[in-house]
Amino acid sequence: MPRTNSHKRKPFNFKQFNVSDEHSAMKVGTDAVLLGAWVNCAGKEKILDIGTGSGVIALMLGQRSEALITGLDIHKPSTEDAKLNFLKSKWKTRLKAVHTSFQEYAAKCTDRFDLIVSNPPFFTNSLKSPKQSKNISKHNDLLPYEELIKGVGQLLSEKGNFCIIIPANDFDKIIDLSINSGLFLIRQLTVFPKPAKPASRVILEFGFSNREIVLNEEITIRNDDNSYTPEYKTLTKDFYL
Repeated sequence: MPRTNSHKRKPFNFKQFNVSDEHSAMKVGTDAVLLGAWVNCAGKEKILDIGTGSGVIALMLGQRSEALITGLDIHKPSTEDAKLNFLKSKWKTRLKAVHTSFQEYAAKCTDRFDLIVSNPPFFTNSLKSPKQSKNISKHNDLLPYEELIKGVGQLLSEKGNFCIIIPANDFDKIIDLSINSGLFLIRQLTVFPKPAKPASRVILEFGFSNREIVLNEEITIRNDDNSYTPEYKTLTKDFYL
């Protein structure tokens, strides 16, 4: 029998835009929404989203700023999803999706960005999936932290900021790599899945100036009954329906 569209993945509806991620390696998830809602994009003019996937973070920053935003992804179907999502949005003139590896882009790009964001693949040397798209979204073979931080150091403007969401266990590694590239931690959000659970993620904001005082915040995503916490609802209130 011919395949019908009954299993087609429905778009994810936000308050001011919709995201189709049917072909994207990186599906819409809590990590992306957290990063897009938490990052400080006030006054930013040029933003780079590394590993844009379906473009959800770029769209959130399009809603929150007046910046020109470029989303990069090495996975072509993801880039095509992002392009369509950008075109359907009210910020289509400020959003651009580019199919390329970050390493190639960093080697050729002459622009400097005053905000760079990334929700990168983060599993290292772990069991692979038979689905190549899932490997791209989950495993950092194609973009190791070392190459990511090195490229960010090249593309970030002098007063720019870099924001990344990573597993909590990778904190020390990212800090060490960033210091080696002249980037210093400015702000941190530690993310707990539930009240009694250990931290699962951290979102980190870096800049080239060493301010010594780091603003350290915390957020818990869900209550014990699996409902969203008031602080998570407050952070994401401009996006979720």
